[in-house]
Amino acid sequence: MASKDYYGVLGVDKNASEDEIKSAYRKLAKKYHPDLNKDNPEAAEKFKEVNEAYEVLSDKQKRSNYDQFGSADGANFSDFFGGGNGGFGGGFSGGFGDIFDDIFSAFGGGARSSARGAGMARGEDINVALNISLSESAFGTNKDIRITKLEECPHCKGTGAKDGTAFETCPDCKGAGRVRFQQNTIFGTTIREGLCNTCKGTGKKIKEKCTECMGKGYQRVTKIVTVKVPAGIDQDQILRMRGEGNAPTSKGVAGDLNIKINIDKDKMLTRNGKDIALTVNVPFTTLILGGSVEIPTLDGKYNLEIKELTQSGTVMRLKGKGITELHKSTRGDMLVTLKSEAPNKLDKKSKELLQQFAESFKDMNYPKYSAFTDSVKKY
Repeated sequence: MASKDYYGVLGVDKNASEDEIKSAYRKLAKKYHPDLNKDNPEAAEKFKEVNEAYEVLSDKQKRSNYDQFGSADGANFSDFFGGGNGGFGGGFSGGFGDIFDDIFSAFGGGARSSARGAGMARGEDINVALNISLSESAFGTNKDIRITKLEECPHCKGTGAKDGTAFETCPDCKGAGRVRFQQNTIFGTTIREGLCNTCKGTGKKIKEKCTECMGKGYQRVTKIVTVKVPAGIDQDQILRMRGEGNAPTSKGVAGDLNIKINIDKDKMLTRNGKDIALTVNVPFTTLILGGSVEIPTLDGKYNLEIKELTQSGTVMRLKGKGITELHKSTRGDMLVTLKSEAPNKLDKKSKELLQQFAESFKDMNYPKYSAFTDSVKKY
């Protein structure tokens, strides 16, 4: 969806609660509904804009994406798959349909199709989860996934008629695909126009059914889809592949394939936004005398040089060894926390040497320990 001021469209501030957003939407949807503004062509456009704003702000994931990236799709992933609109179905959806049906139930469900652009059905979305590694999230990858979906029958080209030609004009709508009828609503008597139930908006009636799909116009197939995962994608973000969802059960367009990203936990590295974190326990003598330790990075193994007299808890920053930023060539950093580790046992000789070592350091300056002992004396 385009980067619009959806809060401004609904007349609420950015901290508005779900109830405040829902209340604002109800008022505006009733105000601009096309059936109540037949002489005002601008109302239909305003009505569409209000629906679009509510569809985003009523969905927690879409609202979070919009607040963070300015796009309900999340970080403008539509750049990878052709852009355009398309809501979520199934487990990732918001409550748009429920409130719409609640407000305009008196219109027999026709208001919903008016908002979506009546006349063209839309197939259901397919929602799947995709597991990738930390490295794949950092640098991007291509993944093949297997999905089962409804596709247009190739034998009848989605018409449901034998060879795609065995039709006759629908007797109810006379080929128009839509019919008008009078309805009594809470707003009074209105004349509505809706899809013809006989031909489902096609304007044609099947004389002989397609023998492959038995007149349905679609078939269930299993196929492999290649998903392009961009470098820098994060946990729970969603990739949307336009038109890769289910075909509609009547004239219209296919739904979308929505891929929710799950990043597998790495054995050693932890992601924090565009940075990578690692905690390393090193011998206390290495922190005192200095040395090097081999560590894992996203780019392979790396020898980390430690200066002498390094304090336990020191965080070393390795520039450019983090996650690639989404849609950019730059990378975050790697933060390595060094912690001192003492041996878990001592033999007699080692203990004697450490006692000599401690004695030689007796007059050395320990600023933090000295400050602590001074505080204890004054406590």
